[in-house]
Amino acid sequence: MTWPARATPARAADWVLRPALAADIEVIAELRATVMRADLERLGRYDEHRVRQRLRDSFCPQHTSIIVIDGELAGCVTVRPAEGREWLEHFYLAPHCQGRGLGSAVLRTVLERTDAHGMTVGLNVLQGSAARGLYERHGFVVEAQDPIDVFMMRLPGAMASAPAKA
Repeated sequence: MTWPARATPARAADWVLRPALAADIEVIAELRATVMRADLERLGRYDEHRVRQRLRDSFCPQHTSIIVIDGELAGCVTVRPAEGREWLEHFYLAPHCQGRGLGSAVLRTVLERTDAHGMTVGLNVLQGSAARGLYERHGFVVEAQDPIDVFMMRLPGAMASAPAKA
């Protein structure tokens, strides 16, 4: 699936989260494949089937929210309980929605919720991914890394190291 360019930019103020449905799985799998392709190819890890199957194998509608702009799917984010913390995963924005502050706006909303419950948040991001900067701006720090993944965490209420982009 190709994600169309929008004539008007997606603004951070124009989005809503809705609960995911089981029926959302394939569109999210396609979004994941689109968004992750360049980084996975750079790391020599892109596999047309595997990139979608990993989403299908871990998709959990009860912990996933769909990001909607003007009635259309613009992305998704999953926050699930795991090992004494919340685990942020499957945070993808359609390419035409990236770079406009939407990721920061959604992440702030998610982190306000986890902070309200006093929860540490963990995630992993691919080595060299631009998303790492987003997470660092929101107070995530590196816990561990390997040649493919960077594992990050954020304590409840952690202040960002730099101002978040609007």
